[in-house]
Amino acid sequence: MKIRLEWNYNKSKLLVFCLLLTAYCLPLFSCATPSSKLPPEPPKYVYHEKEKITPSANSLWNDSANIFEDTKARRLNDLVTIRIVENLSGSGKADTDTSRDSSADFDATEIFGMNTDFNLHNAFLLKDLYKGANIFEPKVAGTGISEFTGKGDTNREGKLAATITAKVVEVMPNGNLVLEARKEMTINNEKQILVFSGMTRIDDIDTSNTVLSNKIADARIYYVGDGVIQDKQSPGWLVRVLDRVWPF
Repeated sequence: MKIRLEWNYNKSKLLVFCLLLTAYCLPLFSCATPSSKLPPEPPKYVYHEKEKITPSANSLWNDSANIFEDTKARRLNDLVTIRIVENLSGSGKADTDTSRDSSADFDATEIFGMNTDFNLHNAFLLKDLYKGANIFEPKVAGTGISEFTGKGDTNREGKLAATITAKVVEVMPNGNLVLEARKEMTINNEKQILVFSGMTRIDDIDTSNTVLSNKIADARIYYVGDGVIQDKQSPGWLVRVLDRVWPF
């Protein structure tokens, strides 16, 4: 019976330890797992209220077209081609060099009008020994030197060239067009996702119904991958956990 109780006690301790270890590691696993958050997919169709148009019988022309209008996108659900030509580069440099020298020298001879030894030198046994001299004369002297040198240099460069067709999801009161686009390609179980959103003017769209990405305001471009190649580009979960908890 004693052996059985000890065995159950050891099993309980092991179970508690495993539960505590799991509770401690779960937040680390959640922090260490990389995730690429993408905006939601644009709506498939954007409807708006408009008057019902009755087609004319035996008409040679498309009733939804205007003979005085070009082919530029200007209404809801119209399509426009976006040429993404982004070339971003940046650099920064910072140098810091500081130094400071300080010194201090203090000498106390009296405290509240009394000698610093509170007249102990006039005591019966010390009077002849110190011959009236002050026993305790505190002095403080110090010198400090502080120096710091820091240097930082950073460079970053990014390039992206692509073509994607976007859809007009909103027409602003001033006529600007809000565009959203999403393209997914899967090659050998490797998915590549390109998401684009932004706002442009109708005047910036050329006659071929194409607009450059550098003429789009509030542009948001996401180009991410999902698959084996993407997984191999990031360190394993154990390495990421150790990076979180390693103090050095």
